[in-house]
Order: sequence, then C-alpha cells, then structure tokens
Amino acid sequence: MAVVIEDNKIVEVAPAAAVDCAGCEVIDLSDKFVMPGLIDTHLHTAFDGRPGCMETQITWTAGDFAFASMKNAEKDLMAGFTTVRDEGSYGFVDVALRNAINRGDVVGPRMMVSGRPLGTTGGHSDSHYNPDIHGETTMGLISDGPDGARHAARYTLKYGADQIKLMATGGVMSIGDEPGAPDFTFEEMKAALDVANSRGHISSAHAHGAVGIKNAIRAGITSIEHGMMMDDECIDMMAEHGTYLVPTIVAAYKIVENGDSLPAEAVEKATRCLVNHGKNLEKCRAKGVKIAFGTDAGTYYNYHGTQTCEFALMQKYGNFGVAESLLSATKVASELMRMNDRVGSIEAGKLADITAFDVSPFDDIHTMENCTFVMKDGVVYKG
Repeated sequence: MAVVIEDNKIVEVAPAAAVDCAGCEVIDLSDKFVMPGLIDTHLHTAFDGRPGCMETQITWTAGDFAFASMKNAEKDLMAGFTTVRDEGSYGFVDVALRNAINRGDVVGPRMMVSGRPLGTTGGHSDSHYNPDIHGETTMGLISDGPDGARHAARYTLKYGADQIKLMATGGVMSIGDEPGAPDFTFEEMKAALDVANSRGHISSAHAHGAVGIKNAIRAGITSIEHGMMMDDECIDMMAEHGTYLVPTIVAAYKIVENGDSLPAEAVEKATRCLVNHGKNLEKCRAKGVKIAFGTDAGTYYNYHGTQTCEFALMQKYGNFGVAESLLSATKVASELMRMNDRVGSIEAGKLADITAFDVSPFDDIHTMENCTFVMKDGVVYKG
C-alpha cells in the first residue's frame, strides 16, 4: 500500500501500483510494520521519572520544569507518540509547552493539556510539606466545596487548559493520603464538570477507589485514570455511561519493581493497587468498557520515551490481544480525546502522523519499545 501526503495531511491510501509517484519524494517503508502515530492519553511532561521527581516541586523553579518538559516531550515523540494528553503540570508549564510546539519553536508531540489539576485540601496533588518552610507548594489547584471547584475549573480553562483534571481519590506517590479513599465529593466534581461540559471540554479523574470512581462517573467525567481499586459496580457504570478507562499499569509496576529505592508508603500503596488490576481489566474488556492507552510517564522510574513497555504489560495484566492494545493507543485514544477526525488512523483527510517498527508486534510485542520511524504532520522526525 502507498500513503500519499500533501503538506501535513494524508490525501490518498491506495495500492502502490495505482499511485503515480512521478515528482514525489518517496519514503520506502515496505519492510517495516507501519501504523498511525501513537497516542499516550496520560503523562506528565514536567516530571522526568527520576526517583526524586516529587521533591522537584520544592527544589525546582518554573524554568527548571519548562526545560525538563521540552526534553521529555521530544523523547515522547521519538518513541512514536505523535499526540499526548498531559494530565497535570507545575503551574501552566504544559500550556506554554503546547503553544511552543504548535509554533514550531520546540520539537514534541501534539498536546492536549490540563494545566494545574484540581485537588482538595490534604488530597492527592496537595502538598504535605511543612508550610512554614516551603509555603503552599503544590502541583494541584486546591479547592473545597462546589463553589471552590467551580472557580478552579474556570480558572484553569482561563489560563489555557484544554481539559479539566480532577483528583477524585488519594494517590500512590503522594504521602499521607489513601488511594482507596475519595477526595472530591460528588457535588464538588459535578460543579467543576458542569463548567467543562458546558464549554465543550473533556475531563479526567485520577481515581483508584470505588467510591471516588462512582462519584466521578455520576458527575459526568470523560475518563477514569488508573482505576486500580474498582469494584464490579464501577465496571458496569463505566460500560453504561461510556466512560473511558486509562489503566496506566506501568506507573504502579515500576514503583513495585524499584521499591528498594523509593518511599515505603508509595511502594506499599502501589503493591495494593496492582493486586486486582489485571483481573479488573479483564472484566472491563468483557463488559465492553472503552480502554485507552495511557502510562503516567514521568512518575517514579517511568521515564519518557520508554513508556511503550505498557504494551507488554497490557498482555501480562489484563490479557489484551495485540490488535486490542494497538487500537487502544490509536483509534480509541483519539476518540477519548475527541480528535478522531484528525488522528488515530491512516486514512485520507487525516493528519500525516505515521510510525514504523522493524518487527511486527504480532510477532513480538516488545518491538513497540523500539520505534524506528516517526512522522508528525508530514514531517519526518526519526528514520
């Protein structure tokens, strides 16, 4: 097959013999496994995966985060991710990075960004550092009560966020909270999501525990991130409401794998989160829950540019087939991000985002960890 590209768009996909290549630049990928650009629907460009990445919130300036974000974005692109969703940054560094990439000043994937994620006092994304020493150092935009959540959502969109990110439960890497416990109430999330939905923006909820997941679904969330402590009712509700799940297996896996060098509390929580995650993913698949590829790249030992190991983990935890996992990182991910009119498949009218691999993932899923060709918007960045 031949893919004909003009400027940044695909104009034709047809048998090679039927295409007139006279006067065209020809890129021969006939010996490669060719597919659409990959999409990671959950990462953090501001964080680089180092064991001390949480401490950067009190040791780095906005400039430090900006430079790290640029480097991480380029790594993501070189790994084959032509589109990503940043799930929360320090300040609004992700907004600035998205704009710089769109201007052509910085090399990186197409970005959908969250700005500062919305959290509650004492919850995930709030700071547990001593305020007398470090001030109110926090990644999240902390709010309490429906009015506070509504204001925070408006504030985040005002400063350039493409979507609203809510912390519905406690987390793993945050110290002092419980991943199974709810943070925002239903009423608080509903107030924030009314703002997002009324303005045509999608939304995501960091949510491990069942109560927080159900509250987020009832409030109108677009996607549940992680979902590692869900129950059967959560699965039924996601299927009924059309709520997407982004599993981020690698995030917890890397914490457990490297537990000797990480905070004991984080390791204990990650271990608990992984216990039933695979079984629940199989249940989600059986119920028809829409599952989009996402990795939480930037968290402990989860380095940008290496997060494609998630494909192999999807087989190990959840028994995903190869085609199913590839679709989760292309077609399904583009639908979650409401960008399926532009990306997610190789067909006429869509943006020229193409990746290639030397070996078919149907022969070896680990080949996804070695992308050898990357084209974004018709420009070749690798290969």
